[in-house]
Amino acid sequence: MAKPVEVNDADFEQVVIKATTPVLVDFWAPWCSPCRAVAPIVEELAGEYEGKIAFAKMNVDGNPKIASRYSIMSIPTLLLFKDGKPIKQIVGLRPKGEFKKHLDASLT
Repeated sequence: MAKPVEVNDADFEQVVIKATTPVLVDFWAPWCSPCRAVAPIVEELAGEYEGKIAFAKMNVDGNPKIASRYSIMSIPTLLLFKDGKPIKQIVGLRPKGEFKKHLDASLT
């Protein structure tokens, strides 16, 4: 089963921007309770969308450059990238079905 990969300021460009498939990036921090609650949902989705959508996690505490570039003000924030550009932003803990709706739309 696929798992989200950890990305950082140094490899974000290569892993996310240059990806050939859509990428959902989970911006989080270890001290954030809603972030810990969304993590298992993101892991389940990574398995369900394996081969179609890539999944990544970025700890905002250790990677302020990218978080700042995309104006991440609240966490968890999930950004869906397609062709190197963010196409959808989801802020806060949401039901799995809501994530799936946005992921499915990115595949069309």
